[in-house]
Amino acid sequence: MTDRCAGLFVCPPESEVTMREETYPFVARPLPYEYDGLIPVLDAETLHFHHDKHYQTYVDNLNAALADYPELQQKSLKELLVSLDKMPEPLRTAVRNNGGGVYNHELYFDSMRAPQGQEPSGELAAAIDRDFGSYRQWKDQMKQAAVGKFGSGWAWLVSSQEGGLSIVQTANQDVPNLKETVPLFLVDVWEHAYYLQYQNRRADYVEGWLRLINWRKAEKRYEERN
Repeated sequence: MTDRCAGLFVCPPESEVTMREETYPFVARPLPYEYDGLIPVLDAETLHFHHDKHYQTYVDNLNAALADYPELQQKSLKELLVSLDKMPEPLRTAVRNNGGGVYNHELYFDSMRAPQGQEPSGELAAAIDRDFGSYRQWKDQMKQAAVGKFGSGWAWLVSSQEGGLSIVQTANQDVPNLKETVPLFLVDVWEHAYYLQYQNRRADYVEGWLRLINWRKAEKRYEERN
């Protein structure tokens, strides 16, 4: 097994690897599983490349963008992303792209687990049946949103504050409206997320990725949305 905490990434106890409210300087979080923990859907090479290179670069670039703005260094990542309209234009673009890249990747990595056939339960399962008709219908719509996203981006399952579910797409490193919705999880359809293993077969990657969803974490986010 590959050590998920090798190299530059400091590894806390697995129970502490959660979506926390952090501030500048942001630090790349270790994976909450080993690099070979998602085989056969995602191999270790893909995760090393995606996590250690792409995600780390977004963290580094976000810190560089904020280095000369001490008034923003006490804001959490979410606070930065919901206040983009108050920033100078050059900084706004840098935070939108790199802050979004950090937020999206952290939620993406934290939304997966070993492919063991987990399905939703509890309040979230009931909400999926209510808003999509059935788990199968939700799965078909989620796959369509991910496979059908033109170019680079993401497909998300989000909840309103009242508990209504919807599937949304975002381009590049954009995030949904974080003032009005609570992201439950998302699938990365940038080519770097899957190309080493799947080449241009995005549909195969997405079909496999649906087996990786950590429904227990999604259920917790749904239940704690308020």
